[in-house]
Amino acid sequence: MTAESDEIQEDDAAMDRGLGSKAPEFIRKSRGLHLSWQVGVFIVGLAVVAAGVVMLPLPGPGWLVIFGGMAIWATEFVWAQLVLRWTRRKVTEAAQRALDPEVRRRNIVLTSVGLVIIGVLLGYYLWRFGFEMPWRIS
Repeated sequence: MTAESDEIQEDDAAMDRGLGSKAPEFIRKSRGLHLSWQVGVFIVGLAVVAAGVVMLPLPGPGWLVIFGGMAIWATEFVWAQLVLRWTRRKVTEAAQRALDPEVRRRNIVLTSVGLVIIGVLLGYYLWRFGFEMPWRIS
């Protein structure tokens, strides 16, 4: 095992202790009040997630808003806490892979090749047609 995987496992163990409702104590004591609190948290989280889903095809930070709604749910529901934990672990792993020198070198080479191809195609277009758009707008 690596030090990174040990750190992730330690984070998971620390988070296990924190699973469950984050509602204030006086709300958790009353079953009816706690259920009402959970329904309210669910509705607010659902509204935020729905807004994020709408923002995916439209301008706006869709994924950020969706994760914000999940964070709202995670204040009350264990399943949302587990989903956020899994997402955090996957994002951390992806970031670590992206920092790998071999992967970075490959990405730089692919980006450079793509930019050269785009430059050549743009140069050919300008040489062939000049600086004129392919459509005519009156």
